[in-house]
Amino acid sequence: MLYFVGLGLSDHEDISLKGLNVLKNVDFVYAEFFTSKLFKTNIKLIEELIGKDIIVLNRVEVEEENILLNKAKKHDVALITGGDPLIATTHTNFLVEAKKQGIEAEVIHGSSILSAGSGISGLQPYKFGKVTSIPFIDNNFFPHSPYLTIEGNLKNNAHTLILLDIQADKDKFMTINQGLEYLLEVRDELLNDGREDLLINEETLAIGIARVGSKDLKLKAGRIYDLIDFDFGSPLHCIALPSKLHIVEAEYLISICKVDKSVLKENL
Repeated sequence: MLYFVGLGLSDHEDISLKGLNVLKNVDFVYAEFFTSKLFKTNIKLIEELIGKDIIVLNRVEVEEENILLNKAKKHDVALITGGDPLIATTHTNFLVEAKKQGIEAEVIHGSSILSAGSGISGLQPYKFGKVTSIPFIDNNFFPHSPYLTIEGNLKNNAHTLILLDIQADKDKFMTINQGLEYLLEVRDELLNDGREDLLINEETLAIGIARVGSKDLKLKAGRIYDLIDFDFGSPLHCIALPSKLHIVEAEYLISICKVDKSVLKENL
């Protein structure tokens, strides 16, 4: 049997009772943290909780060496991941391969940034459009697609949840500030290319969200130029970029995110 167990968003106490019971009873527990990381816990605390050792795998061991599937042919095995196993970290290919090899598999879901991020932003979840991710850029890699996805959502009066790049194996976690800088850099490149109908600029309303699911959650809404130098603290970060606001959404941003009503004028 092969289990995929989501740990949730913050610490080892986020795991579900179902997930905890699975981890206490399987033969082997593996973990992968190269695409996600729980900053409020560590392997030792999780091991103490479940009463057994955890084997941490790197990307090659997970994706190329088939350690999980090979071990699950004769043993009950669990793979733990941050967030939800099929959302923030996608392991659907393992479910397909397990099915082909006659290995039973079960998913124990955990809380995901896709639901928690949009929910805590105060924006109504059904008004979100396509989710996008901003990657770390370098001299040979500077995609415009995340910016264009946000523009497309805005044209459809849809909000956007923006995930920020995580390279946990390199201890690199994009900040809200870096994500906002990316948006303005793409805006500048598109202006230089002759675009004049751009929808994102320094005046655009955004919501910075840091450490969802933890006691030191940080929420701040404002224009991009209000947020771009703000210290949101330690990872993990994401951004919600609103389109047109319902009055209930606006009231949330004013009372919870402490944004001045005048800032919301263009979004009402």
